[in-house]
Amino acid sequence: MKKTFLALFAASVLAFSCTEKKAAPELTLSGLDKKNFETETNGKGTDLYVLKNSAGMEVCITNFGARIVSIMIPDKDGQMKDVVLGFDSIQDYLNIPSDFGAAIGRYANRINKGHFELDGEHFQLPINNFGHSLHGGPKGFQYAVYNATQIDDKTIELSYLAKDGEQGYPGNLDCKVTYTLTEDNAIDIKYAAETDKATIINMTNHSYFNLDGDATVSSKDWLLTLNADSYTPVDTTFMTTGEILTVEGTDMDFRVPTAIGSRIDNFEFDQLKNGNGYDHNWVLNTNGDIAKVAATLESLKSGIVLDVYTTEPGIQFYAGNFLDGTVKGKQGVTYQQRVGVCLETQKYPDAPNKKDWPSATLRPGEKYESHTIFKFSVKK
Repeated sequence: MKKTFLALFAASVLAFSCTEKKAAPELTLSGLDKKNFETETNGKGTDLYVLKNSAGMEVCITNFGARIVSIMIPDKDGQMKDVVLGFDSIQDYLNIPSDFGAAIGRYANRINKGHFELDGEHFQLPINNFGHSLHGGPKGFQYAVYNATQIDDKTIELSYLAKDGEQGYPGNLDCKVTYTLTEDNAIDIKYAAETDKATIINMTNHSYFNLDGDATVSSKDWLLTLNADSYTPVDTTFMTTGEILTVEGTDMDFRVPTAIGSRIDNFEFDQLKNGNGYDHNWVLNTNGDIAKVAATLESLKSGIVLDVYTTEPGIQFYAGNFLDGTVKGKQGVTYQQRVGVCLETQKYPDAPNKKDWPSATLRPGEKYESHTIFKFSVKK
């Protein structure tokens, strides 16, 4: 009788153990639990999608704002590192306003006082940043739930219909963002859109990169190179003045690899004072050639290198100056100032109000297309 009891007890323990194992969450390589991204908002379901290549790289994306949540790549020692900032759950993305990893639209960056004219008609957008409209307004695309179709292990398509009048913009805009993880460790991003009424559009990705894979470390020692001879200066409200100035002889010159922290606090230079550090658009020399490197970011500590390619005429280098320790991200890490760097490929800020700059206008029958590549490698 005793033996029978012991046998039954052992069997029950084994069964409980198996149940416990089955109940354990299946985590991504970056430690994300897919269930934490499965909810409903604005009447649409959200989820987490995982892209992988044969080299072992992993990219996690949510259809809430078409955001890149994590990027896992090996460092110079072969250790896997998560090199973007973000949150562990969809609730944090919903509750904590941020642009982490998002596909920004309808118009990335700032529009002066939120107004522009198109074909003689005046449009007023919501004001949400120092008297201007930033990143599509307070309810831009980063807060929209995209329709998601995962094509295969390496590609996902996310689509969104922005209705006529949404956030003050004209035209029903049918847009799509396609992320493809390549075999050579690049994230290939293609934007496409069509409209039924003349409108403006300027989409970008707003990932905060931390190439150390350690969000407690600032960007001051990372090396940045920008393929740009000029930039667009800003006033004290972060609005472009309409000028295009040379970087020659200024703290804006990144034509050779330069440590980000070497000059960022030189507030005697009015542009760094106005931007609270680097938060400016550079005029690229690449002329829309996707084969030419627009920017390179490198961590000497991890050996991880990020090369940026784009068809866009400009790139916004933002050093995370407004991160202030009030937000906790993945794994409970507090995001302090300048622990992430954004390299936002784009039309120039406020281009709709500056007629000599590359146009952001899209008309019926035309197709908006933009292409950006984030290519990762390791320097040992």
